[in-house]
Amino acid sequence: MRRLILFRHAKSAWPAGIADRDRPLAPRGLEAAPAMGAYMAQQHLVPERALVSPARRTVETWLATSRVWADSGVALPWQGFEERIYAAPAALLLAVAREGGAQANSLMLVGHNPGMEDLLALLAVPGQRDRLPRKYPTAGLAVIDLPADDWADIAPGTGTIERFFAPRMLGLGED
Repeated sequence: MRRLILFRHAKSAWPAGIADRDRPLAPRGLEAAPAMGAYMAQQHLVPERALVSPARRTVETWLATSRVWADSGVALPWQGFEERIYAAPAALLLAVAREGGAQANSLMLVGHNPGMEDLLALLAVPGQRDRLPRKYPTAGLAVIDLPADDWADIAPGTGTIERFFAPRMLGLGED
């Protein structure tokens, strides 16, 4: 069994004259990322391995989230920055997950929409597709259990959605 965690970056700002890749987190995102990190720690959802898009907003999301884990004494996962996650479609994200899990049983991808939303829909077993969120909000977290002994063997339509959680469930105003 493998567990894939899809974590969309927190709410970002849109400063004038800044390239998309360089957009920082907005104040709401700076609040939501550590709150989601605390939730993940409390729920034992800290992955063994994490791959993060190199875009500024995903890096800032990762740092704010993982700082909470470190401050609470949770062992930090191995992490790496993965260029292919930035603006990736679902098929490419699936390839990254298949290659990036290594020996870990749990892997987190920290990335962007629409790829995260599309990958969740691609992996979900057909009977669970009605449980998919209508919109994958910023700082949204999907936990998917996959019946595979090796990351290379994870396949579309085989993932059980263990949970989907968003900052609004913590009383925060992410969208």
